[in-house]
Amino acid sequence: MTDVRPSDSVVSKLFRSEQGGHEQVALCQDRDTGLKAVIAIHSTALGPALGGTRFFPYASDEDAVEDALNLARGMSYKNALAGLDHGGGKAVIIGDPVVDKTPELLRSYGRFVASLGGRYVTACDVGTYVADMDVVAAENPWTTGRSPENGGAGDSSVLTAYGVFQGMRASAQVRWGDPTLRGRRVGIAGVGKVGHHLVEHLLADGAVVVVTDVRADAVERIRAAHPGVEAVASTDELIGAQLDVYAPCALGGALNDDSVRNLTASVVCGAANNQLAHPGVEKDLADRGILYAPDYVVNAGGVIQVADELHGFDFDRAKAKATKIFDTTLAIFERAAADGIPPAAAADRLAEQRMADRTPAESWLRPTVD
Repeated sequence: MTDVRPSDSVVSKLFRSEQGGHEQVALCQDRDTGLKAVIAIHSTALGPALGGTRFFPYASDEDAVEDALNLARGMSYKNALAGLDHGGGKAVIIGDPVVDKTPELLRSYGRFVASLGGRYVTACDVGTYVADMDVVAAENPWTTGRSPENGGAGDSSVLTAYGVFQGMRASAQVRWGDPTLRGRRVGIAGVGKVGHHLVEHLLADGAVVVVTDVRADAVERIRAAHPGVEAVASTDELIGAQLDVYAPCALGGALNDDSVRNLTASVVCGAANNQLAHPGVEKDLADRGILYAPDYVVNAGGVIQVADELHGFDFDRAKAKATKIFDTTLAIFERAAADGIPPAAAADRLAEQRMADRTPAESWLRPTVD
């Protein structure tokens, strides 16, 4: 066999990196509509890969492929710990959604997803919305995140916020011996679709809420509905404020060397994806005595919600499953304590264990023989 030398290429990462291990990557192009997309399937060990479609103006094609690979891998872990019979996948469409998104492009994308025969089930992500999924669904039966009028679950931020609240309750149980945020001071960075629902849950539970957002109108909406909610000018100011819980609900990378050093909160639990800016941050949190609820565990309510569409959406059934995020978060904290490792590492171990216990491409993928 010819010796293939390692490189920094995406192909090298796919086949030889520990971050790789993906089953399939599809590069999709339709010159007529301008579509350029990447569909990455990390694992189908638990069932068809499920994950959203991101529409983003990447600086390079290589950046788009790498993002799809990383996001797909993350979805495998998220779906495994959410108790879903789904593997992990993700798609990215390269372009500016404001300028480049058209119904024709979305329909073309839908046909590419359909060509995978159900190995990948798509949904919304950054740059795509419920109305877009309705268009994709016209060409692809393996589409979730659709509007209620088209048999979908609608806005998945509802159960995303609910799941984060359940993770926060579990964190309170471990930190203070009681699964409630009553009287606790909770700072939320980002009060958009998910964050504003989280505010409602916390206020109903008796928490004191402090918010910030780069969009002034998002903060004004919260303050108009709840004058008792405090607001600060920036995330840096929020991090440095006296808090019991810090909830990053905006961009990824929220937990970095500087923010961890300046945190006053003793619990971090939020909806943002990929909160750990780099490896080692989880240990820094643990060394400072800060309890970190892994993001992909507590923010899984949204994927639970869209996955339920495949069975004929029932909100109560999906909410009951999202409620179990409380138990899953507790189990991760218990595993972390028993193994002497940070919760993020414990979550990875539990997810990997569930995936390893199943044989890839089980009966869902095999043709039926009469």
